[in-house]
Amino acid sequence: MDLIIDILKDAGIDTLKLIPFLFITYLAMEYLEKATGDKVEGWVAKSQKAGPVVGALVGILPQCGFSTAASTLYAGRVITLGTLIAVFLATSDEMLPIFIAEQVDPAIIAKILLCKLVIGLVMGLLIDFVARIISKATDKRLHIHELCEREHCACEDGPLKSALRHTVNVSVFIFLVSLALTGTIEVVGEETLASFLSGSTFLSVIAAGLVGLIPNCAASVIIVELYLEGVLSTGAMMGGLLVGAGVGLLVLFRSNRPLRNNLIITGVLFIIGVTWGLIFQFAGITF
Repeated sequence: MDLIIDILKDAGIDTLKLIPFLFITYLAMEYLEKATGDKVEGWVAKSQKAGPVVGALVGILPQCGFSTAASTLYAGRVITLGTLIAVFLATSDEMLPIFIAEQVDPAIIAKILLCKLVIGLVMGLLIDFVARIISKATDKRLHIHELCEREHCACEDGPLKSALRHTVNVSVFIFLVSLALTGTIEVVGEETLASFLSGSTFLSVIAAGLVGLIPNCAASVIIVELYLEGVLSTGAMMGGLLVGAGVGLLVLFRSNRPLRNNLIITGVLFIIGVTWGLIFQFAGITF
Protein backbone atom coordinates (compact mmCIF):
# COMPACT_ATOMS: atom_id res chain seq x y z
CA MET A 1 0.00 0.00 0.00
CA ASP A 2 2.86 2.37 0.87
CA LEU A 3 4.44 1.67 -2.51
CA ILE A 4 1.24 2.62 -4.33
CA ILE A 5 0.95 5.83 -2.31
CA ASP A 6 4.58 6.71 -3.09
CA ILE A 7 4.04 6.08 -6.82
CA LEU A 8 0.90 8.24 -6.85
CA LYS A 9 2.71 10.96 -4.90
CA ASP A 10 5.75 11.01 -7.20
CA ALA A 11 3.64 11.09 -10.37
CA GLY A 12 1.42 13.79 -8.90
CA ILE A 13 4.33 16.00 -7.86
CA ASP A 14 6.01 15.63 -11.27
CA THR A 15 2.78 16.65 -12.99
CA LEU A 16 1.96 19.56 -10.66
CA LYS A 17 5.39 21.11 -11.27
CA LEU A 18 4.64 21.29 -15.00
CA ILE A 19 1.13 22.75 -14.89
CA PRO A 20 2.21 26.43 -14.57
CA PHE A 21 4.56 26.06 -17.57
CA LEU A 22 1.88 24.38 -19.66
CA PHE A 23 -0.81 26.91 -18.80
CA ILE A 24 1.36 29.97 -19.44
CA THR A 25 2.61 28.50 -22.73
CA TYR A 26 -0.86 27.63 -23.98
CA LEU A 27 -2.22 31.00 -22.89
CA ALA A 28 0.55 32.81 -24.78
CA MET A 29 -0.11 30.68 -27.85
CA GLU A 30 -3.84 31.38 -27.69
CA TYR A 31 -3.24 35.14 -27.64
CA LEU A 32 -0.70 34.73 -30.44
CA GLU A 33 -3.29 32.85 -32.49
CA LYS A 34 -5.86 35.57 -31.89
CA ALA A 35 -3.40 38.17 -33.13
CA THR A 36 -2.14 36.06 -36.01
CA GLY A 37 -1.68 37.94 -39.23
CA ASP A 38 1.05 38.48 -41.77
CA LYS A 39 3.00 40.69 -39.36
CA VAL A 40 2.94 38.18 -36.51
CA GLU A 41 3.84 35.21 -38.69
CA GLY A 42 6.56 37.24 -40.36
CA TRP A 43 8.03 38.14 -36.97
CA VAL A 44 7.94 34.51 -35.85
CA ALA A 45 9.66 33.36 -39.05
CA LYS A 46 12.45 35.93 -38.67
CA SER A 47 12.98 35.34 -34.93
CA GLN A 48 13.30 31.59 -35.46
CA LYS A 49 16.83 31.99 -36.80
CA ALA A 50 18.08 32.89 -33.33
CA GLY A 51 15.84 30.31 -31.69
CA PRO A 52 18.51 27.66 -30.93
CA VAL A 53 20.62 30.24 -29.09
CA VAL A 54 17.72 31.23 -26.84
CA GLY A 55 16.62 27.61 -26.53
CA ALA A 56 20.01 26.42 -25.30
CA LEU A 57 20.26 29.26 -22.78
CA VAL A 58 16.79 28.55 -21.41
CA GLY A 59 17.37 24.80 -21.43
CA ILE A 60 20.27 24.84 -18.96
CA LEU A 61 18.02 26.27 -16.26
CA PRO A 62 17.21 23.54 -13.68
CA GLN A 63 13.57 23.12 -14.59
CA CYS A 64 12.22 20.48 -17.01
CA GLY A 65 9.15 22.67 -17.50
CA PHE A 66 11.02 24.53 -20.24
CA SER A 67 11.29 21.35 -22.31
CA THR A 68 7.53 20.84 -22.03
CA ALA A 69 6.96 24.45 -23.11
CA ALA A 70 9.34 23.95 -26.06
CA SER A 71 7.44 20.83 -27.17
CA THR A 72 4.16 22.73 -27.06
CA LEU A 73 5.60 25.66 -29.00
CA TYR A 74 7.08 23.33 -31.61
CA ALA A 75 3.74 21.55 -32.02
CA GLY A 76 2.30 24.97 -32.96
CA ARG A 77 5.38 25.67 -35.14
CA VAL A 78 6.12 28.78 -33.11
CA ILE A 79 9.72 27.55 -32.78
CA THR A 80 11.91 25.53 -35.14
CA LEU A 81 13.09 21.94 -34.86
CA GLY A 82 16.60 23.20 -34.14
CA THR A 83 15.32 25.26 -31.22
CA LEU A 84 13.45 22.26 -29.83
CA ILE A 85 16.54 20.05 -30.06
CA ALA A 86 18.66 22.80 -28.48
CA VAL A 87 16.31 22.95 -25.49
CA PHE A 88 16.22 19.15 -25.16
CA LEU A 89 20.02 18.81 -25.28
CA ALA A 90 20.62 21.65 -22.82
CA THR A 91 17.89 20.67 -20.34
CA SER A 92 19.42 19.64 -17.02
CA ASP A 93 16.25 18.33 -15.32
CA GLU A 94 17.29 17.08 -11.84
CA MET A 95 21.03 17.22 -12.54
CA LEU A 96 21.79 20.64 -11.06
CA PRO A 97 19.84 20.23 -7.79
CA ILE A 98 21.56 16.88 -7.15
CA PHE A 99 25.02 18.28 -7.88
CA ILE A 100 24.37 21.16 -5.51
CA ALA A 101 22.99 18.86 -2.81
CA GLU A 102 26.03 16.59 -3.13
CA GLN A 103 28.31 19.65 -2.88
CA VAL A 104 30.02 18.95 -6.20
CA ASP A 105 32.83 21.35 -7.11
CA PRO A 106 31.18 24.44 -8.74
CA ALA A 107 33.88 24.37 -11.44
CA ILE A 108 32.78 20.85 -12.49
CA ILE A 109 29.12 21.89 -12.52
CA ALA A 110 29.98 24.92 -14.66
CA LYS A 111 31.92 22.77 -17.16
CA ILE A 112 29.04 20.31 -17.56
CA LEU A 113 26.46 23.07 -17.98
CA LEU A 114 28.71 24.89 -20.45
CA CYS A 115 29.18 21.72 -22.50
CA LYS A 116 25.43 21.09 -22.61
CA LEU A 117 24.85 24.73 -23.56
CA VAL A 118 27.41 24.75 -26.39
CA ILE A 119 26.35 21.34 -27.74
CA GLY A 120 22.69 22.33 -27.67
CA LEU A 121 23.37 25.67 -29.36
CA VAL A 122 25.66 24.24 -32.07
CA MET A 123 23.49 21.23 -32.88
CA GLY A 124 20.34 23.36 -32.91
CA LEU A 125 21.82 25.83 -35.37
CA LEU A 126 23.18 22.98 -37.51
CA ILE A 127 19.80 21.21 -37.63
CA ASP A 128 18.01 24.41 -38.68
CA PHE A 129 20.69 25.09 -41.30
CA VAL A 130 20.32 21.59 -42.78
CA ALA A 131 16.52 21.84 -42.64
CA ARG A 132 16.60 25.07 -44.65
CA ILE A 133 18.84 23.47 -47.30
CA ILE A 134 16.74 20.31 -47.57
CA SER A 135 13.47 22.19 -47.82
CA LYS A 136 13.64 25.81 -48.92
CA ALA A 137 9.87 25.80 -48.94
CA THR A 138 9.62 25.04 -45.24
CA ASP A 139 6.16 25.70 -43.86
CA LYS A 140 6.49 28.82 -41.70
CA ARG A 141 2.80 29.14 -40.89
CA LEU A 142 1.67 28.89 -37.31
CA HIS A 143 -0.21 25.68 -36.53
CA ILE A 144 -1.75 26.68 -33.22
CA HIS A 145 -5.27 26.28 -34.58
CA GLU A 146 -4.51 22.64 -35.42
CA LEU A 147 -3.81 21.95 -31.75
CA CYS A 148 -7.24 23.33 -30.92
CA GLU A 149 -8.91 21.20 -33.56
CA ARG A 150 -7.28 18.02 -32.24
CA GLU A 151 -8.15 18.86 -28.63
CA HIS A 152 -11.71 20.05 -29.45
CA CYS A 153 -11.00 22.90 -27.05
CA ALA A 154 -13.69 25.26 -28.34
CA CYS A 155 -11.34 28.22 -28.78
CA GLU A 156 -14.29 30.50 -29.36
CA ASP A 157 -14.82 30.43 -25.57
CA GLY A 158 -11.78 32.68 -25.23
CA PRO A 159 -8.02 32.23 -24.71
CA LEU A 160 -8.26 31.64 -20.94
CA LYS A 161 -10.75 28.76 -21.10
CA SER A 162 -9.04 27.27 -24.14
CA ALA A 163 -5.60 27.36 -22.48
CA LEU A 164 -7.11 25.79 -19.37
CA ARG A 165 -8.63 22.94 -21.39
CA HIS A 166 -5.33 22.29 -23.17
CA THR A 167 -3.50 22.28 -19.84
CA VAL A 168 -5.93 19.86 -18.21
CA ASN A 169 -5.87 17.47 -21.18
CA VAL A 170 -2.08 17.34 -21.37
CA SER A 171 -1.64 17.23 -17.57
CA VAL A 172 -3.92 14.20 -17.29
CA PHE A 173 -1.90 12.47 -20.02
CA ILE A 174 1.40 13.31 -18.30
CA PHE A 175 0.10 12.08 -14.93
CA LEU A 176 -1.09 8.74 -16.32
CA VAL A 177 2.13 8.06 -18.23
CA SER A 178 4.28 9.23 -15.29
CA LEU A 179 2.29 6.92 -13.06
CA ALA A 180 3.05 3.98 -15.33
CA LEU A 181 6.74 4.90 -15.67
CA THR A 182 7.24 5.51 -11.96
CA GLY A 183 5.55 2.22 -11.15
CA THR A 184 7.70 0.38 -13.68
CA ILE A 185 10.91 1.89 -12.31
CA GLU A 186 9.86 0.96 -8.77
CA VAL A 187 9.15 -2.63 -9.82
CA VAL A 188 12.28 -3.01 -11.93
CA GLY A 189 14.42 -1.32 -9.28
CA GLU A 190 17.23 1.21 -9.50
CA GLU A 191 19.74 -1.61 -8.91
CA THR A 192 18.67 -3.27 -12.16
CA LEU A 193 19.04 0.01 -14.05
CA ALA A 194 22.44 0.57 -12.46
CA SER A 195 23.54 -2.89 -13.58
CA PHE A 196 22.27 -2.14 -17.08
CA LEU A 197 24.27 1.11 -17.19
CA SER A 198 27.53 -0.30 -15.86
CA GLY A 199 28.43 -2.29 -18.94
CA SER A 200 31.51 -1.94 -21.14
CA THR A 201 32.97 1.45 -21.97
CA PHE A 202 31.19 1.64 -25.33
CA LEU A 203 27.92 0.05 -24.30
CA SER A 204 27.59 2.16 -21.14
CA VAL A 205 27.23 5.32 -23.26
CA ILE A 206 24.50 3.73 -25.37
CA ALA A 207 22.80 2.34 -22.26
CA ALA A 208 22.90 5.77 -20.60
CA GLY A 209 21.34 7.25 -23.74
CA LEU A 210 18.52 4.73 -23.60
CA VAL A 211 17.87 5.45 -19.93
CA GLY A 212 17.99 9.18 -20.71
CA LEU A 213 15.08 8.70 -23.11
CA ILE A 214 12.82 7.71 -20.20
CA PRO A 215 10.57 10.79 -19.81
CA ASN A 216 10.79 10.84 -16.05
CA CYS A 217 13.04 12.72 -13.61
CA ALA A 218 14.14 9.38 -12.18
CA ALA A 219 16.27 8.84 -15.29
CA SER A 220 18.47 11.89 -14.71
CA VAL A 221 18.64 11.15 -10.97
CA ILE A 222 19.96 7.63 -11.59
CA ILE A 223 22.49 8.80 -14.20
CA VAL A 224 23.85 11.59 -11.98
CA GLU A 225 24.02 9.41 -8.86
CA LEU A 226 25.90 6.65 -10.71
CA TYR A 227 28.30 9.24 -12.12
CA LEU A 228 28.99 10.62 -8.65
CA GLU A 229 29.56 7.09 -7.36
CA GLY A 230 32.12 6.48 -10.10
CA VAL A 231 30.03 3.82 -11.85
CA LEU A 232 29.50 5.93 -14.97
CA SER A 233 32.24 7.72 -16.90
CA THR A 234 31.99 11.35 -17.96
CA GLY A 235 31.15 10.22 -21.50
CA ALA A 236 28.30 7.97 -20.38
CA MET A 237 26.97 10.66 -18.03
CA MET A 238 27.04 13.30 -20.78
CA GLY A 239 25.40 10.95 -23.26
CA GLY A 240 22.55 10.18 -20.88
CA LEU A 241 22.00 13.78 -19.77
CA LEU A 242 22.12 15.15 -23.32
CA VAL A 243 19.41 12.71 -24.40
CA GLY A 244 17.34 13.28 -21.26
CA ALA A 245 14.69 15.88 -22.07
CA GLY A 246 12.54 15.27 -19.00
CA VAL A 247 8.82 15.18 -19.68
CA GLY A 248 9.34 17.20 -22.85
CA LEU A 249 9.17 14.05 -24.99
CA LEU A 250 5.83 13.09 -23.42
CA VAL A 251 4.32 16.45 -24.34
CA LEU A 252 5.80 16.20 -27.83
CA PHE A 253 4.13 12.84 -28.48
CA ARG A 254 0.89 14.12 -26.97
CA SER A 255 0.71 17.41 -28.86
CA ASN A 256 2.67 17.11 -32.09
CA ARG A 257 1.61 15.42 -35.31
CA PRO A 258 2.41 13.38 -37.31
CA LEU A 259 3.66 10.60 -35.01
CA ARG A 260 6.46 9.76 -37.44
CA ASN A 261 7.85 13.25 -36.89
CA ASN A 262 8.10 12.60 -33.15
CA LEU A 263 9.86 9.27 -33.67
CA ILE A 264 12.40 10.94 -35.96
CA ILE A 265 13.02 13.72 -33.43
CA THR A 266 13.53 11.14 -30.67
CA GLY A 267 15.96 9.22 -32.87
CA VAL A 268 17.91 12.36 -33.76
CA LEU A 269 18.10 13.34 -30.08
CA PHE A 270 19.38 9.88 -29.15
CA ILE A 271 21.99 9.80 -31.91
CA ILE A 272 23.29 13.29 -31.05
CA GLY A 273 23.50 12.55 -27.32
CA VAL A 274 25.21 9.17 -27.74
CA THR A 275 27.61 10.51 -30.38
CA TRP A 276 28.76 13.32 -28.11
CA GLY A 277 28.98 10.89 -25.21
CA LEU A 278 31.27 8.65 -27.26
CA ILE A 279 33.36 11.68 -28.28
CA PHE A 280 33.87 12.52 -24.61
CA GLN A 281 34.59 8.86 -23.88
CA PHE A 282 37.23 8.20 -26.51
CA ALA A 283 38.78 11.66 -26.20
CA GLY A 284 39.41 10.86 -22.56
CA ILE A 285 37.57 13.97 -21.35
CA THR A 286 36.74 13.80 -17.64
CA PHE A 287 35.24 16.19 -15.11
